[in-house]
Amino acid sequence: MSETSLRNRVAIVGVGESDIGKVPGMTGLGLNAQAAKRALDDAGLKPSDIDGLLTAYSFTEPYFMLGSVLCEYLGLQPRFNASLVVGGATPAVMLKHAAEAIVAGQAEVVLVTAGENRATGQSRDQAVAALTAVGHPYFEQPYGSSIPGFYAMIARRHMLEYGTTREQMAEVAATTRRHALLHPNAHMKAPLTREQVLAAKPIADPLGMLDCCLISDAGGAFIVTSAERAADLRAKPAYLLGIGEFHTHEHIMCAPSLTEFGATRSGAAAYRMAGLGPADIDVAELYDCFSIVPIIEAEELGLCPRGEGGRYWLDGRAAIGGGAVPVNTHGGMLSHAHAGAAGGLFGIVEAVRQLRGGLGARQVEGAEIALVHNEGGILSSHCTMLLGKDKA
Repeated sequence: MSETSLRNRVAIVGVGESDIGKVPGMTGLGLNAQAAKRALDDAGLKPSDIDGLLTAYSFTEPYFMLGSVLCEYLGLQPRFNASLVVGGATPAVMLKHAAEAIVAGQAEVVLVTAGENRATGQSRDQAVAALTAVGHPYFEQPYGSSIPGFYAMIARRHMLEYGTTREQMAEVAATTRRHALLHPNAHMKAPLTREQVLAAKPIADPLGMLDCCLISDAGGAFIVTSAERAADLRAKPAYLLGIGEFHTHEHIMCAPSLTEFGATRSGAAAYRMAGLGPADIDVAELYDCFSIVPIIEAEELGLCPRGEGGRYWLDGRAAIGGGAVPVNTHGGMLSHAHAGAAGGLFGIVEAVRQLRGGLGARQVEGAEIALVHNEGGILSSHCTMLLGKDKA
């Protein structure tokens, strides 16, 4: 499809999230179903209206064909169905696939869902094993690689090249916790200071425990349909204005750089499609599996110059009411929830809600354009979207 063919063609018309935190007795499929039901109710649709389903992957469910299993579980028989694996970038890529399917006539109403019971559905040992299973099986895993270790390498390099500090990274966690306290369904309920982040248990130098994302039971869902049909549904639509993806590597040993990644390219594609630029953004929901990540993404997506991402957070510009583009108004993966691909999906849910308005103290005043960025792997795969309250 051409670079402009998706602009204004589809909209997100329903969003939902499951109960979040530790939800004993709920399977990963159950969390997805709960989120899907809430998204359907939000849109004013019935399960029989769904003719497409996209989902992600699961560490806690034993199924190979997860998309087909979820259709079976929900009682759906769609004509368009798949489960995708692009790590944390999966939700945004699923939106792109859903939009393309609708424009191509392969489906009319697509349910996108992801989630797992990672907090109660796996043991501590299983969680650690998952963290250490990432990495090249021949050239990285034998040396004790881990996901926190890889992101720590990136953080240390950014500190070396740009003077980014531990205090700046700690402020990412502190700011997003303040935002999470304004969200009624956030996993974390207690205040968090920068000093507490700095004093937390070391995980992989320079990252401490509170620089790392949560492990939650959580599921999220959104529903995509054509812009024409969206106008007749219950909820206010959020129109897809632009979307782009870019992939640079899988294993960090093959990454072209430890400080420059694919968000620049995915963001540029999304901006071109929408005919917009960073100055048009009112609110941003950035992937934040570790505190260094939204610092880098803010730079690559043009919210601030290269090397100034840490100061963007420390100066309060990422905060709601901070005078610039607020980031992760729901609390992000550091404080709202993280359960596999659902972590990035919640950023999409929050962007839609911000564009609708009415969020009280969490509401970004005058929000009309929202940017969402998902990344997967070790800053390997990137997908950026721009959503609008109105068509561009």
